[in-house]
Amino acid sequence: MALSAEDISRIIEMAWEDRTPFEAIKHQYDMNESEVIRFMRRQLKPSSFRHWRTRVSSRTTKHLKLRNPDISRGYCSTQYKQR
Repeated sequence: MALSAEDISRIIEMAWEDRTPFEAIKHQYDMNESEVIRFMRRQLKPSSFRHWRTRVSSRTTKHLKLRNPDISRGYCSTQYKQR
């Protein structure tokens, strides 16, 4: 699958966001968790990739099954404010 620069940027953004689960990336870009990991390994510098993996590994919000059922959105309510 050929991704545009905008798609690549958005996938990286979604992968870094704590409240965006891997399932949301799967739904929008048809990439499962292992594919996102490979994608991030290719797109990030090695030190940035290691930092991301450490961060993601400790986040239950990145997996819908582990997530608190009270969290029903994939982003902070103030993240996309209208001006």
